[in-house]
Amino acid sequence: MVDDHAKVLRALGLLFKREGFGCRSATDPTAALDLCRNETFDLALIDLNFTRDTTSGEEGLNLLSAIRTLDPEMPVLVMTAWAQISLAVEATRRGAADFIEKPWSNDRLLQIVNTQLELSRTRSRNRGLQATARLLGGTDEPLLSEDPGFKKVMSLLDKVAPTDANILITGENGTGKGMVARRVHRRSPRGAAPLISVNMGAIPESLFESEMFGHIKGAFTGALESRPGRFEIAEGGTLFLDEIATIPISQQPKLLRVLETGEFEPVGSSRTHRADVRLISATNADFPELIAAGRFRQDLLFRLNTIEVHLPPLRDRGDDVLVLAEHFLKELATRYNRRFQGFARGAMSQLQAYDWPGNVRELRHVIERAVLVAAGPVIEAGDLALQTALRRPGLDGMTLAEAEKYLIQTTLDRFGGNAVRAAEALGVSKSAIYRRMEKHGLGKGSA
Repeated sequence: MVDDHAKVLRALGLLFKREGFGCRSATDPTAALDLCRNETFDLALIDLNFTRDTTSGEEGLNLLSAIRTLDPEMPVLVMTAWAQISLAVEATRRGAADFIEKPWSNDRLLQIVNTQLELSRTRSRNRGLQATARLLGGTDEPLLSEDPGFKKVMSLLDKVAPTDANILITGENGTGKGMVARRVHRRSPRGAAPLISVNMGAIPESLFESEMFGHIKGAFTGALESRPGRFEIAEGGTLFLDEIATIPISQQPKLLRVLETGEFEPVGSSRTHRADVRLISATNADFPELIAAGRFRQDLLFRLNTIEVHLPPLRDRGDDVLVLAEHFLKELATRYNRRFQGFARGAMSQLQAYDWPGNVRELRHVIERAVLVAAGPVIEAGDLALQTALRRPGLDGMTLAEAEKYLIQTTLDRFGGNAVRAAEALGVSKSAIYRRMEKHGLGKGSA
């Protein structure tokens, strides 16, 4: 609060203290700016005239400009006994949030202060959500294919992208489900809004509600501050739920409610929020089997798969292996500042002969390694190191790390890439299987 009359500051201080606000006061612009330089404030309430018999408001307008320079986000309310339309217009032009005449109405003043504080919190929260969205949205990559089947899938997705229809993408690990989700988002009216990707298999059951719907401060032990959930962060945009089949059956009704009503409550809050979010899901699981076993709700599946598309594995996409290999070679050679003329004939033969259990993701890892180790301007068959990857049962000669990778990969293959079922078969926890998959470059989930 900045005013040259002590009685005004005292009256304002008592009013705000009664409402639970902490206040600092100054009687002139110099003292006010010193406070702003040394402390952080949520709002400033300033007079426009400080010198006796001055009514121009220029002192306060200059103070307003100086405060806005120091803290462009803080709302500044101006107050004066000499209200003129031209003065209010100029104050607004310089960034004033509102204009208040003396003598003031306590109710109106408190209403304005509370409104400006709420607007300021909302702007700050939106900036935080946008920053979080940028971090969680993932990167974009081109979808290259000469395969007619894959092109047909892309054509269907391009038709439904401009709608808000929920989409379920199925396919093996590494087939590009995450990239497809990003393509759909970009081509939708929500393309300028956030795309939030969530690996559902990596969320512990006890944290599901907090992660998806957020929580308020003090909602549970360790909730030291309020935190938005993924639905709130994705507001106005798209939410990509990878490994959707791994949601615990106990949590599925909570997701179903949001899909049916668009409503949810953060943990610890009774305030209902509405979600304006387009949902894209992905899985490598067999839903009929899960539903028959009572591990997935059929009504939830109906809500998820308004449109269902299946991405074919790389081994069924004809010449796409070489198309993608050439693309990755150019991309990664640029990244690592290397120059290559292409692949040797033997290398191309190996690329085409290999069955690619890890699909496009594995192909990219293989090309990246080749770019790093190749000695000449051409990628040779030996640079690909596919012979080790092609080894079949029989662990002789493998290192412990190679054997672990082989065992995890074969178990994933046995269960169609379902990491949760692979973890159960191997006798390890869900988090442990994900750590080992990441360690060995077997990917994070089914995207």
